[in-house]
Amino acid sequence: MSGHSKWATTKHKKAIIDSRRAKAFAKYIKNIEVAARIGGADLQGNPTLADAIHKAKKNSVPGDNIDRAVKRGAGLSGDSVEYTTIMYEGYGPNGVALLIECLTDNKNRAAAEVRTAMSRNGGTMADPGSVAYNFERKGVIVVPAEGTTEDDVLMAVLEAGAEEVAPTPNGEAFEVITEASSLVATRTALVDAGIDYDSADAEFVPNLKVEVDAATARKVFHLIEALEDLDDVQNIFSNVDLTPEVQAELGAEE
Repeated sequence: MSGHSKWATTKHKKAIIDSRRAKAFAKYIKNIEVAARIGGADLQGNPTLADAIHKAKKNSVPGDNIDRAVKRGAGLSGDSVEYTTIMYEGYGPNGVALLIECLTDNKNRAAAEVRTAMSRNGGTMADPGSVAYNFERKGVIVVPAEGTTEDDVLMAVLEAGAEEVAPTPNGEAFEVITEASSLVATRTALVDAGIDYDSADAEFVPNLKVEVDAATARKVFHLIEALEDLDDVQNIFSNVDLTPEVQAELGAEE
């Protein structure tokens, strides 16, 4: 889950977890293929590919799978798939705004599956531009909190163009927000300072957030999970905002 919704915590049976892990692996691989196709296989000259591989490794994607994805994307293996990026806009319960980013080799399939998931789970599709205006493209770097402090992170990224450093709601990481154009420089500054990071992505960050109660949050997360289960959906960005009280109530249900 991307954006602020990524910090939602839910419990799943092992079969569901395994299924979602397989889907997540496929999405990491797809990102690697696209990055390699656009910028080539050289990590030094292709920071987008370097970040995609870093994220995949952090999430335990096997190295052989990563290597094959790089070769496919860069056209070094003879087999490749052409993917198209599509952004759908919609609303969830209580008017929560959603941007649904798809990476697909079949536009018709992606559109049909997103519409079905939205209609079956309390969401509605929106006209192009009616939701996107509330989001800005930003660089978002997630730094694990273990072994470092907010001040350490701030000192490392301040001169590289970071706009904000804040702990995530679950307290397990820090989120560094930058201009999209400063993402690579900020990520490099962290590495130079000896600070590890989990992911560094260009994301859509909301300008205006919508506070929701626990009941609405459950419905929103149920919708987001249904969308995430779709093979073509890569990222979901929302403007949902959870107060500490709502976070505590949701956390108590684990």
